[in-house]
Amino acid sequence: MITANINVRVDKNLKKEAEMLFNDLGLNMSSAITMFLKSAVRCDGIPFDVHRNNTLNTETRNALAEYNEMKAHPQNYKRYHNFSELIKDVDNEA
Repeated sequence: MITANINVRVDKNLKKEAEMLFNDLGLNMSSAITMFLKSAVRCDGIPFDVHRNNTLNTETRNALAEYNEMKAHPQNYKRYHNFSELIKDVDNEA
């Protein structure tokens, strides 16, 4: 089998996370990419759904609702004048 090189630029953190995942699966980056390419050829397309997702997930919707509640009623939430004050409070509660 004659091989060919593929050069791909990706985010450094994404590469690191992918390498850790593939390592846990017993694969290296080259094997994982080869598996993806073979799967794409076999199904004659991208081997997973590709679509726009303009819908926020539940966690994001909840976080935004919490932010809006805090913004609307700041008197209901503890405020700090500086970071040291926050750390002291966290240490006291731990």
